[in-house]
Amino acid sequence: MIQIGLVGNPNSGKSSLFNALTGLDQKVGNFPGVTVDKKTGRCSLGDGLEARIIDLPGTYSLYPRRGDEWVTYKVLMGQDKEVMPDMLVLLADASNLKRNLLFVSQIIDLKIPVVVALTMMDMARSKGINIDIDGLERELGVPVVAVNPRKNKGIPSLLKIMAATAKQQYKAPLRDFIPNQELNLKAVAEVKELVSGLSDYKAIHYLINHEHFSLSNDLQQKVENAEINNQFNPTKTQAEEILQRYSRIKSIMQQTVAEPDPLQKSLFTEKLDNILLHRVWGYVILLAVLFLLFQSVFLIATYPMDAIEWAFGSFGQWVGNILPEAWWSDLIINGLIAGLSGILVFVPQIMILFGLITILEDTGYMARISFLTDKLMRKVGLNGKSVMPMISAFACAVPAIMSARNIENTKERLLTILVTPLMSCSARLPVFTILIALVVPQKMVWGVIGLQGLVMMGLYLLGIVMAMLVSYIAKWFIRIQEKSFFILELPMYRAPRWKNIFTTMIQKAKIFVFDAGKVIMIISLLLWALSSYGPGDRMEKVSEEYAVLKQQQPDRITELNREEGAARLANSYAGILGKSIEPVITPLGYDWKIGIALITSFAAREVFVGTMATLYSVGEGDDGSGLLLRQKMQQARHADGSRVYTLATGLSLMVFYVLAMQCMSTLAVVKRETRSWKWPIIQLVYMTVLAYLMSWIVYNLAS
Repeated sequence: MIQIGLVGNPNSGKSSLFNALTGLDQKVGNFPGVTVDKKTGRCSLGDGLEARIIDLPGTYSLYPRRGDEWVTYKVLMGQDKEVMPDMLVLLADASNLKRNLLFVSQIIDLKIPVVVALTMMDMARSKGINIDIDGLERELGVPVVAVNPRKNKGIPSLLKIMAATAKQQYKAPLRDFIPNQELNLKAVAEVKELVSGLSDYKAIHYLINHEHFSLSNDLQQKVENAEINNQFNPTKTQAEEILQRYSRIKSIMQQTVAEPDPLQKSLFTEKLDNILLHRVWGYVILLAVLFLLFQSVFLIATYPMDAIEWAFGSFGQWVGNILPEAWWSDLIINGLIAGLSGILVFVPQIMILFGLITILEDTGYMARISFLTDKLMRKVGLNGKSVMPMISAFACAVPAIMSARNIENTKERLLTILVTPLMSCSARLPVFTILIALVVPQKMVWGVIGLQGLVMMGLYLLGIVMAMLVSYIAKWFIRIQEKSFFILELPMYRAPRWKNIFTTMIQKAKIFVFDAGKVIMIISLLLWALSSYGPGDRMEKVSEEYAVLKQQQPDRITELNREEGAARLANSYAGILGKSIEPVITPLGYDWKIGIALITSFAAREVFVGTMATLYSVGEGDDGSGLLLRQKMQQARHADGSRVYTLATGLSLMVFYVLAMQCMSTLAVVKRETRSWKWPIIQLVYMTVLAYLMSWIVYNLAS
């Protein structure tokens, strides 16, 4: 099986082509020793020829700056022993061909067999750009194919040429794109003698970056001597190389590309940017987009969520009626069914949230959000690139923190990592949903705005505001002096790919059900055991006491069953644990059941709902009421008869979940990204203290 590397500039359509070539036969891991995603997939080239496609991180040239660019660079330099591509497919954006040809020309001079796939041809045509593909192929000396992976056009032709290149019918051109050897004749010749099989251009990169390569100490010293003895200047050499490349690229463009008069009227994208990036209206539109996002999550998901709740309530009641009274039937009803209900009921909201976020990314608006917010970000110690991880954290903080590697500035990257978990991820969504439904009335404000959706948006905005505040304070304590740059390419506006959106929605739902769901189910079953059994003879005493009461008061059987369930729960291991921490959380308005949920949801925030489902199912007794979880929580009472879930308690608990670090996976990934336990410990402490103080303030103000 041959290995084919997929390379190209960011936003050149690489991910779309990878999906088109590999379909569902994909695997995602990490490159060795780093946290950069390594996507691989299998592809059939025809005639029994199988290929392993490796999607390499996007890069603009062979002069890396970011961590992900270094990954691609080392693969292309032959420094990654696990990824050694036999050939490359290089994507070039036809609508920005001059910039993309710089990277194309560098790859050509590495002498690796390459096929150039021209993407964005429709965008180029909309700009009035016409490309002579045959002429471009002659000038470059490598195969060039026009493709549109979004619409699956040109893929058969590309596969055919990839197969021909794999069979060595197309080879790397013998002539260099520019005379690389002349950049330093003696130094290049000396390095080529030291390392066999190098092209002139790869020898130059050995001279520039050999310190970053896995070479023996002896070879490192010899390359260093070649650099010194021949007065090799890396900066000067790079500048000369780039000038020569652009000079030849200009000549090729003149011969093969017809471009319109630059003074022609503005295109649709530019006109739209004048509105969406306006210094006033841009922010108004951004807030409106976020508002509609959260309103939609609530309004659209209401019906499927109600249907799932009703189905599980009815199913649990039916199972309870047909099964005999035994510990294993209690496990099935109050452990398995209650836990499963707590997982599946939130799938509609998670699918809708991810679907809407994917639409924002697909249309090109997400990049505009980074541009809009750069000025604000800089005031608090971040930059516009911090927005992408922070917005991604609305889905999950773990990949969001990993994506912060795109931020070149060390201090800004560290600040981004520290505040990203304050963004309300999808794991918090089930918690917010059930608490809002409990304490916030379902009514309209001004007749058009849902109050529940408004509260939901307020919780997300609270996380954003606190992240800004924490970053502003933390920037004075992190003493790293480093220049910061913000360079961002704004992609063209495009119609969303509905197939891609639905695929993403289904994938994220699967991840939630099978990954988070496993944790929720395990904890639900563990909680059932802790809630059903207690130390010594405490549970037996409760059973004996209520057996006597039932004989004395036969007209109160249903009520006594409910009281017995509550008493058994209070005397169980879970009840004892909850009551032991109750004095600490009482000032926040919480009872011991909420205390148990706070502890269990440290494994994963969404476990809160599964915990509540198990506790209230176990504590309900055997009355077979079949009430929904929200109704059970609505009826919950303190010992003095007052409601547990008042407006003050609900708001306090929501604020706690907005601000608290209750995710072991996030702490683990922060440790991996920062290579130290110092920062995750700081993160855990500051977020817990902040959550407690803010929840206490909210509870006392709302009481």
